[in-house]
Amino acid sequence: MPPRTDDMLLDLEKLRQQQVALARQVRLVALARPPATVAGVDAAMAGERIVAVAVLYDFVTLTPLEAACVIEPPPLPYIPGFLAFREGPALAAAVRRLTRRPDLLIVDGQGIAHPRRCGLACHLGVELGLPALGCAKSRLIGRYAEPAAERGAHTPLMHLDATIGAVVRTRNGVKPVFVSPGHLLTLDDAIALVLRTTAGFRLPEPQRAADRHAAACKRRLLAEADV
Repeated sequence: MPPRTDDMLLDLEKLRQQQVALARQVRLVALARPPATVAGVDAAMAGERIVAVAVLYDFVTLTPLEAACVIEPPPLPYIPGFLAFREGPALAAAVRRLTRRPDLLIVDGQGIAHPRRCGLACHLGVELGLPALGCAKSRLIGRYAEPAAERGAHTPLMHLDATIGAVVRTRNGVKPVFVSPGHLLTLDDAIALVLRTTAGFRLPEPQRAADRHAAACKRRLLAEADV
């Protein structure tokens, strides 16, 4: 029997309360030291399973060091604003599976650019105790002016008169990305780190690698299911 609507609303209210409580644990402070390593994290759905990937890079040379993948059923369906409860557990497990603890997480999703100031990058940063930023391909909330066309241009992302992120042009004439801090770094840090890790493409290299790994894993799983 499917859950009743009032039961679902009650569960969502509990999740909202958890996000509000977790948002109080988020610390937006200057990055303590330059990172030596950075992990990009991303997830994809393969049928009824979630494929969560973490790819570790050397921050200075932007060369890949290792990758980890976790495959498991999602704990709940996709609900806008609650992505962290769907993808977060598997992504945290993928980061923990790396043999080296990263100094920084670049998350395909939001940081504080979220209705309750608690996006996926906040969840992961707080849970893992790591500096984390969100680099999203689309806006969840907020208003902004389009940044100038050249790489490095950025404008503030505003919500309720607060700056919750930045709209950053990472390539000349290419669509900007939506950057927001998640934990243990500032917005200025997040902007600089995203620009430092983009090398000729719209998204940071570790994030692109995580997306590719997740897509490859998904293809293998679906191919195995067809055998």
